[in-house]
Amino acid sequence: MRKILVLALGASLLFTLAYANDQSGWSWEYKPVGGTYLIYSGELGDEKAPTQDDRKLAVEITGQPAKDIFDSMYPDFQPTCSGEKGDRDRRKGNLYCTFHPGSGYRCFIGLNLRNGKSIAGAIC
Repeated sequence: MRKILVLALGASLLFTLAYANDQSGWSWEYKPVGGTYLIYSGELGDEKAPTQDDRKLAVEITGQPAKDIFDSMYPDFQPTCSGEKGDRDRRKGNLYCTFHPGSGYRCFIGLNLRNGKSIAGAIC
């Protein structure tokens, strides 16, 4: 009886360790991000220089980081901004990501730099 208990505990421990270590290579570390940013005033599309009282940040993330974000935001949003075949959009709040077969993945986020609130980082 004692051997069975030890074997059961050992098997349970092995399954627990195997499950705990199976996180598909995920680790708690920050990764580099490729992209561009713009500091502006007014609304997106106004093309106004930032002022002392009005400063907003729009960030475009591209490449693998954008794909990772896109893949985390399912399902696709319909209709897409472009309406082009093969294009895919995903939106959650003020976070907007898109995939275009010719140019890959892009994500957009925005911040109001005067109050820290999230705003749209791109317009359709």
